[in-house]
Amino acid sequence: MSYNLFLLAFVLGMTGTFHYGLQVSIINSPAEYIQSFIHETWLKRYGSSPSAEMVTLMWSLIVSIYSIGGLLGSSCAGFLCVRFGRKKAMLLSNIPALLGAALMGLSRLCGSFEMIIAGRLFSGVCGGLTQNVHIMYAGECAPRKLRGLIAITASTFSALGKFVGFALGLREVLGVEALWPVLLAANAVPVLVQLLTLPFFPDSPRYLLIDLKDKEACIKAVKQLWGDGDHMAEINDMMSEQRAIGGEKAKSVRDLLRDRAVRWQLITLLLVVSCIQLLGANVVYSYAYSIFTKAGIPPAQTHYVSLGIGTTEILSTVLCGFLIERAGRKTLLWKNYAVMALALGLLTVTLSLQDSFFWVPYCSVALVFIFIMSFGIGPGGVVCPLITEIFIQSYRPAAYVFNGVVNWIQLFILGLVFPFLVERLGNFCFIIFLTYCLSMAIFVLLVLPETKGKTMLQVKEEFNRLNYRGKKGQAALEQSNCSVVTVTRL
Repeated sequence: MSYNLFLLAFVLGMTGTFHYGLQVSIINSPAEYIQSFIHETWLKRYGSSPSAEMVTLMWSLIVSIYSIGGLLGSSCAGFLCVRFGRKKAMLLSNIPALLGAALMGLSRLCGSFEMIIAGRLFSGVCGGLTQNVHIMYAGECAPRKLRGLIAITASTFSALGKFVGFALGLREVLGVEALWPVLLAANAVPVLVQLLTLPFFPDSPRYLLIDLKDKEACIKAVKQLWGDGDHMAEINDMMSEQRAIGGEKAKSVRDLLRDRAVRWQLITLLLVVSCIQLLGANVVYSYAYSIFTKAGIPPAQTHYVSLGIGTTEILSTVLCGFLIERAGRKTLLWKNYAVMALALGLLTVTLSLQDSFFWVPYCSVALVFIFIMSFGIGPGGVVCPLITEIFIQSYRPAAYVFNGVVNWIQLFILGLVFPFLVERLGNFCFIIFLTYCLSMAIFVLLVLPETKGKTMLQVKEEFNRLNYRGKKGQAALEQSNCSVVTVTRL
């Protein structure tokens, strides 16, 4: 196997999910300085100090508008991937990233906090685009035996982005008042690296063969990415999928919602992938600071706690990459969902007894790390290849758009509701996320078919048994199976 495939995964990660992780974490450190800048700018413009509510409103807008941009970017991802291909769509996503970095980096020089708001919006558009395109591009470029490993690099780069964001935000690096514009514009560096390197790599072999019907370009891309070995079996699988699709154009989100042939794929996408925010990872992260403080870590050192959490998430996603082709997707998912549910249940108990025994806070610390490791080894990593594997080529762009839109809307709503949830329920807010984790463990165990080592058509056939259950669906199932078998034999 050529090292070019792994280089491509690295280059895609530079502005792919790394950008999302960086933007999520990098905004926390300069919060105090940006709010002070808003106050000073308002005073210079209007001659009077803004109210505390106005400063808070502007700051909330800066934070939350990233999700609005992500929603817009996700909505465009499917069209750009079909119209221009995965490679060009990835390159185009760098335009809003550079524009956002320039606006935020020059905001203090121009005396405009509105430029920070606009910059965050453009950065969100890039984040929404790259999250979808990165995972789709990486998954389609990998051979069957490495599909899981290559796709999971998206999760690793997301965790790496969070870690780098926390590290850059330290006072010893860029986390000081004089350098916060540089901190906000830091994402321009990986963007420029990708712009200079990605043009040397080919587009997705599946896109070239199935969408563009260019077999020669597909074979050339396969040789460049996979080496000079015999890859005809993989290419024949792509051709079988192309014939099974029968020249159909890429489906829309409306087709995805209405077509019975992908009903259970859509249910799986919604429950397991799109609703991943309901795992409670953000809640655990927000509680982590108070948990570590109770365990004896000084409040001034909480930024270094973030680095420890980020390191754990990176290592767990790397471990998931090594395990996924051995243990399989289904096993990693349901077992780690169960461990996460158990960790959340025990964390609810330990937080309620935090002041009762001296050793309870240390149990809470251990549970936080167990939860984060289970998240990285399980759903945090495994969901990356899942969308590529459960949908055939014609439905895949629409599936990524649906997933992105639902995910960003969910992230925005949870950001608004979460503070009130914690205020009302306190430590018992974990029960909501515990219920979701336990439900998903049961769903994956009983419903989700294993996709490891299978072609897209074989996975489709597995789902057909769910999509066409009952007497009315038997005829349609037999017809579908016959067409798949005929195409495979051809």
